[in-house]
Amino acid sequence: MILPTQPKKHWFRNTVIALFLIGMYIWAFSGISFDGVKETAGAVTRSILAGIIHPDWAYVYTGDGEDLVSLLIETVAIAFLGTFLSAILSLPFAFWAARTKRGKRVISGSGKIVLTAIRTFPEIVLAIMFIKTVGPGSFAGVLAVSVHSIGMLAKLYSEAIENMDQGPTESIISAGGNRWNVLSFATLPQLIPEFISYTLYRFELAVRSASILGMVGAGGIGTPLIFAINARSWSRVGIILIGIIVMVTVIDFISGSLRKRLV
Repeated sequence: MILPTQPKKHWFRNTVIALFLIGMYIWAFSGISFDGVKETAGAVTRSILAGIIHPDWAYVYTGDGEDLVSLLIETVAIAFLGTFLSAILSLPFAFWAARTKRGKRVISGSGKIVLTAIRTFPEIVLAIMFIKTVGPGSFAGVLAVSVHSIGMLAKLYSEAIENMDQGPTESIISAGGNRWNVLSFATLPQLIPEFISYTLYRFELAVRSASILGMVGAGGIGTPLIFAINARSWSRVGIILIGIIVMVTVIDFISGSLRKRLV
């Protein structure tokens, strides 16, 4: 069996794309300055590994509120509260940015621009800005997570609204239903499971973000982590890293199980 030959235009297009990608890789690597590995890299690496292998178990719980368990709970609380606030505040932005058949593109386009602007600032930058406004602590971390999550959740919510099946809506309208009937029996049953699934997924990401916000003074487990790194207390660093790994793994497992049941 003789396979048909590829058209010349497809071959030319693929060649151009390949050359473009190769050129981008070359350009990207040329902009990185590499001065070699420092002489102390091996000793530092061995110290970090030794700290992880021999962690400071006494730091797990001390009862003073500054131990590992207390700060991990604070980190989860920052992520949970920030995600909860953003899930509520994202709803009007989502309907603003969603492009529907009856909506105007100018309105949805302006909403998408606003969401893009919100997502431009990462959590750590927002945390630094809020620390200057409300002072260091967990409240600044909650504000940073919630503001950044608004841009992410509203984008996902708006896409769910745009991809919503219009069949049930048209059926209810053709049967004489009003807007309340459409909202109760067509819109919400489709959107709520997806909204909850996206919110749980965003909560997983928020936990990871909240783990490092403390490095700039926004509360959570990041504060003792950066102090331990600066003090070269590698056993303390090891137990903190183990705690973060366990926390993220447990939350990912629980969130993943809940999302599977919703979707």
